[in-house]
Amino acid sequence: MKLSHVDASGTAQMVDVGDKDVTKRRAVASGLITTRAEVIDLIAEAGLPKGDALPVARIAAVMGAKRTSDLIPLCHPLPLTGIDVEFELREDAVAITAAVKTVSKTGVEMEALTAVTTAALAIFDMIKAVDNQAVISDIKVVEKTGGKSGDWTRES
Repeated sequence: MKLSHVDASGTAQMVDVGDKDVTKRRAVASGLITTRAEVIDLIAEAGLPKGDALPVARIAAVMGAKRTSDLIPLCHPLPLTGIDVEFELREDAVAITAAVKTVSKTGVEMEALTAVTTAALAIFDMIKAVDNQAVISDIKVVEKTGGKSGDWTRES
């Protein structure tokens, strides 16, 4: 199997996407941060010691998506055309979903994953004074559209 990010000598390299077509691309990722029910209540009431967690996490998600190529060594810098971040408060968790769009030569899966991860990290930072044992988990790409490999949605 030929690996796209490794040259003939085995050295990691950024893939040349110069000959690929520019297309509309979108990726959706999701993840969870699990905590205690009383912490979810504090999040819902914007009653955390550090303030309102979800607006902070939303901005962190946007910033993370925009800076993905600075964080992940072989990612291409992409012109992002949209970043939507949603939070769902559950009994003992915050579900995070990020949809990232571009019109480019390569996909935005890494940007969507980075958006979810940075949102989860921001929530952890906001709640750690009341729950330093919260768990970030289940981060994954759930949908992708555009590009040579086509569209797909993760089966539940």
